[in-house]
Amino acid sequence: IYDLWNQDTYLRFFEASTDNGFDKDYNVADINSGDLTASFARTAELWATSYQKIIKCNNFLENIDRVEMDIEEMKVMKAEVKSIRAYNYFWLSFLWGDVPLVTKVLTVDEANSVFRDSKETVVNFIVTELQEAIRDLPVTRPNEDYGRITKGGALGILGRVFLAEKRWEEAKDTYKQIMNLGVYEIDPRFSDLFIEKGENSKEFLLVSKRTQDLYTNSIQLVCQGFTWGGWHHFSPYNELVEEFCCIDGLPIHESPLFDPEKPYENRDPRLLKTVFVDNVSVFKGILYIAHPDSNPSIYMDQLLRRPWSGYAVRKFCDENYEGNLNSYGCDFPMIRYAEVLLTYAEATYELNDQISDADLDISINALRNRFADNPDKLPALTNAFVKEHGLDMREEIRRERRVELVSESLRYDDLIRWKTAETELPQEILGAKFDESAYPAMIPGKDINLNADGFIVVQSGKSRMFDPSKDYLFPIPLREVSLNPNLKQNPNW
Repeated sequence: IYDLWNQDTYLRFFEASTDNGFDKDYNVADINSGDLTASFARTAELWATSYQKIIKCNNFLENIDRVEMDIEEMKVMKAEVKSIRAYNYFWLSFLWGDVPLVTKVLTVDEANSVFRDSKETVVNFIVTELQEAIRDLPVTRPNEDYGRITKGGALGILGRVFLAEKRWEEAKDTYKQIMNLGVYEIDPRFSDLFIEKGENSKEFLLVSKRTQDLYTNSIQLVCQGFTWGGWHHFSPYNELVEEFCCIDGLPIHESPLFDPEKPYENRDPRLLKTVFVDNVSVFKGILYIAHPDSNPSIYMDQLLRRPWSGYAVRKFCDENYEGNLNSYGCDFPMIRYAEVLLTYAEATYELNDQISDADLDISINALRNRFADNPDKLPALTNAFVKEHGLDMREEIRRERRVELVSESLRYDDLIRWKTAETELPQEILGAKFDESAYPAMIPGKDINLNADGFIVVQSGKSRMFDPSKDYLFPIPLREVSLNPNLKQNPNW
């Protein structure tokens, strides 16, 4: 089910539709191939499930006053529900622009005759709702209530709203409020954050709770490779892999430490904790091998049956989990403190096209200090470093955001709000460098397409499109405009 509280939705919609990676069945490829239409089932489902949650919130808020209960607890519950409703409206307005702003329970006839409200009206409503909720939400929760929304979680949602609207000063102030709460911290256990071992980390502001075999997710199934019984559903692109700096803090094309023959050495320690690399990564004591016969009992021709990049998602794979891969019980971290620090840095820079070293130290460098005890820890990002090496501070801030938050739902969001989707998405997309000795039966140009440098061509530039005149918004689902003639379609759809 595609909804905004489901981890699989984020991996597909907001990662596999971008320049970070893809899913092998191309479930959301219509978004970047020029084939997206108003009848596309996945966007229609996301619209529908978002409004279903809003309807439940409206019903709750209309009726909770009839319940005899502690008044203070009621205020907190109302604040939680307002935050959930605001979160859904944020994504609806971000993805579709003008959307119906429904704040009460409607009859069927009323629901099928609503009009679209302006995005400005919806955003103003979201901001007001969240500001009201923040006043009534607790800063922390007792262990038995872990997962319920807190003040920090609602502030994290509000910060995303201001960021998307380029309200830089308000975004900076909101994220500074979170930092000043003194509740959250960067957890040194990077890999553990995304598996059960890292649940309840002080780095999490907002999570979607899960319980094994009861209210689960399929993240182990879709991320693990065939060797371990998974589907290897998602494959990162080489373009993402190349974004991870060398340990001197320089991009690979600028660093003297980068060796094209040993491209994964001397790299940002997050790289191999995020991506499975062929003949380098080890999982459950087994070397990850990407070539077709790595598990012949499943698919002898697996490289030919599906498109592959040669990489796999390492980030969420749990080496200690032995249960049903489709029934994993790890919570999904929806907003991390790492995002708070990264966004504080971005908002600070965008406010005046500059950022002080002091602000870098409490944001990006605080994040890099997660690996303080790692010999491969990246050096501090400073204005002097950027100037000395001819780098661009905006690009370095964005690079840090991209590599830290891989597969956590924000890449599509970032490309849309930066207005870079029109240049980044319609590009030739590459996989790992092809090792002909590992595939002796495969003929380049016949069985597999390579570029001039020997990298796998996963998608040609001609097969990827993004029309800036319309694609920065999704089309209103055909079913909705058919049911309700008052819902006018987005421009050029």
